[in-house]
Amino acid sequence: MSDHRGAALMLPSLPQAKDLIGDKGYDSNRFRQALAARAIAPCIPSSRSRKVPIPYDKTPYRQRHRIENMFGRMKDWRRIAMRYDRCAHTFMSAICLAATVLFWINES
Repeated sequence: MSDHRGAALMLPSLPQAKDLIGDKGYDSNRFRQALAARAIAPCIPSSRSRKVPIPYDKTPYRQRHRIENMFGRMKDWRRIAMRYDRCAHTFMSAICLAATVLFWINES
């Protein structure tokens, strides 16, 4: 399944936001319309297949690397990268623990 289809399924359960930053995998007319219906401004670059590129704000898009780096650091934890936990609740607990430790390490 492509990224924009999975994100469209999760969109109703997300909290209200002003902007959504995504990579080219989230570029689709249907997903952009769903964002507009919730008054969310998409910051998504156009995919190569678009004949007419849609403009986006490049300043917040450049900050996306911070989130990518955070996911990369969390995947250093083998338990999270390999998803050893069968139960979603236990897996979420492992993610919270890893995020807490990573935050604590970066603060000190």
